[in-house]
Formats: sequence, structure tokens, C-alpha cells
Amino acid sequence: MKLSEIRQLAVGCQDYMVEMRREFHRHPELSGEEFKTREVLVREIEGMGVPYKLLPGTGIIAIIQGGKPGKHRVIRADIDGLPVMEEACNLKQPKACVSEVEGKCHACGHDAHMAVLLGTMKVLLEMKEEIEGTVYCCFEEGEETNCGIKTMLEMLEEYPIDECFALHVYSGLDAGKVNIVPGPRMAGTVGIGFHVKGKAGHGSRPDQAANPIVPAAHIVTQIDSAFLNQIDAEETVTLGLCVFQAGETTNVIPEDAYIGGTARYFNKGEGEKALRIINMVAENTAVCHKCSIEFAERNKISLLPVVNDAGVALRTQEMTGEICGADVLSDCDRWYASECYSMYLEKYPGALGFLGIRNEEYGSGAAHHNGKFDIDESALSLGVCAEVGFVLSK
Repeated sequence: MKLSEIRQLAVGCQDYMVEMRREFHRHPELSGEEFKTREVLVREIEGMGVPYKLLPGTGIIAIIQGGKPGKHRVIRADIDGLPVMEEACNLKQPKACVSEVEGKCHACGHDAHMAVLLGTMKVLLEMKEEIEGTVYCCFEEGEETNCGIKTMLEMLEEYPIDECFALHVYSGLDAGKVNIVPGPRMAGTVGIGFHVKGKAGHGSRPDQAANPIVPAAHIVTQIDSAFLNQIDAEETVTLGLCVFQAGETTNVIPEDAYIGGTARYFNKGEGEKALRIINMVAENTAVCHKCSIEFAERNKISLLPVVNDAGVALRTQEMTGEICGADVLSDCDRWYASECYSMYLEKYPGALGFLGIRNEEYGSGAAHHNGKFDIDESALSLGVCAEVGFVLSK
């Protein structure tokens, strides 16, 4: 099959993908609750005649066996929505499709991820005899809470996986563009969460208590200062302290103050250093005020950064350019959000591509996890070309 024909097949799936994306979008389900979503996916996969495996929970692995021997490749799409109230309009006008479930929506684009992978499956089936190897189409449960990743990776251990690929729609990139490059692409996460434990007392006699609010306030400013002076200036580590909870009454010194947030990083070593700094500042500052620190379960490195393998990224980039033309390939900044897809990349060589969805004329381009978030659906066929390009890359 000529590469130009692959592009035509992808465009030929456009109406189907729009229909599927809107069906998923109207009926979003939260992480670990995607049972109706899985029913729709199973309906479509069975309709294509593709064998599949249902995972414990809501995940699915559909398997396309090529007509020639070759690599075993994973393509991954996530399937969950968010507890976000969707707005009827995007940045400019009413949306083409809105959630019908109050307080829930696909405000990160996972509806598009599912639609694109279904479209990719249709194209791969058209050229099945020409495919070298096996393609595992993974529909992953609960990316937003990371509740399905462990199950998916355990199930994939049954197969001799060589490489993996995924796309994420990205509001920071124009529709009609795709970014597939080597190196760090999404940030890792340091979870921050700890209690400053003191001694309760009456507000009139702070000397008879150990007020945890005072060291907690110092900890907030000292962590910020320590980051400025100790994190490698050549690296990027952001600090977001977003929760400070203490006390309920104006004349009662509380026993507990809680601080929570995240730090984001692209270099594993600097992420580990950031966690050490946070813990050291918290513990030492608390001691100075006759208090102690009790770390919460979340106070740890929860996700590593998404770092693309150079070989997979460049081969997929090249093939995508050959299918669609080099003008679809675009530069793009790293994204400071985090993704459990990093756990695939810890096991297999692979890459994550950014699929542009921003269109100022239409009104898409609002930040992810935002009620105004929307996508330019014309991007879907390019997503198929990138995923097929990954399968065809050598």
C-alpha cells in the first residue's frame, strides 16, 4: 500500500471518529467507573472482528496480528473523564458537543484518544496482511487517578512487547500539527503532603502550647527559598503548594496543620533532590518550634517524567512526515502536566506524541482540565496517521 493511500484511509475514518468521539464525550465516566465506555468500545471492537481481552476493572487490550513476522507494538489510549463541570461554550462559541452528565466531562481529551485509536484499528485492518508483527491496542482505565496502569502493565507482561506509543491531544499546539520528538515531554510529579503536629491550647497563652501554624508558615516560605538556592539552575523544577489547612476557631491553637501540593520536574535526579529538600526543611523547621512532622502517603515521587526514546520518536516522526508531509511536524514546548504513560516508558522503548487541537477561529485552545476545554475534531485523522506511522516505522 502506498503511503498516500494510508492518509486517504485515515481521512476516510474522519466521520466515524467524530461520531465516536462525540458519543464518548456525551457520556463521560470517572476513573475506575468506565463500564458503559467499555461496553461501547467492545461493541466497536467486536464489530471490526478484532480479538480482545477484558482486564479486571474496565481496561481492554485488542490484538491485531499482522500478516508478516515483526515487532510486538503497543498503542495506548486512556478512557476516563474528569469531575469537571463542562461549559456549553469554548473560547469563542457554543461547542459542537457537550457532556450530558452533570459535573463530569472529557476535559482532557481522552474521548479523542479513544476515537483515534479506533480509527487506527480500522486503517490497520485494511492493510493487515502488510503489517509486520502484532499491534496491541490498549484502552487504559483510570489515567487521571492512575488506578488502571498497574493492571494494564501486568497484563502486557504476557506478551513480548518491543515498543510502545501514545498520543495526547494538546491545547498548546495548533490543529493539523503533531509533535513527536526525543527526550523529556511531560513532567514527573513529587507529591507533597504532611502534617505539622503541635500541641493544642488557648489562643491567649501560646507559650503553653506548640502552635503548628507558625512552623507551617515558615515551612512554606523556606521550601520556596531552598528550591531557589539548591535546585540546579540548569534544570526546571516547579513548586505548587496549594493546600494549607489549620484551625477552626479564632481563640484555639490547633494541634495540626496540613500542607499539600506538588513539584514537577523533568530530570529524575532533580525530582529526588526536590523531595529531599521538602522533607528536610519540614522536619528541621518543625523541631525549632517544638513540633514534629507526620508525612502523608502522598508525600513521595508519584510519577516519573515522560521521556521519549530517541529511536522510536525519530522513526515515528519520519514515517508520519512521509505519510502526511513534513509540514505537519511541529516544534512544541514540554508540558508540565504528568502522565502515568511514563510507566510504560520505564519498561519499553517508546514515545508520546502531542496532537494539536488548538484553533483560534473555532475557539478550541482552552487549558486542559478546564470547563471551556474543546478540540478541533479535524485533528483526528492526523492522529491516525501518527499511530499507523509508529506501526510502520522500522
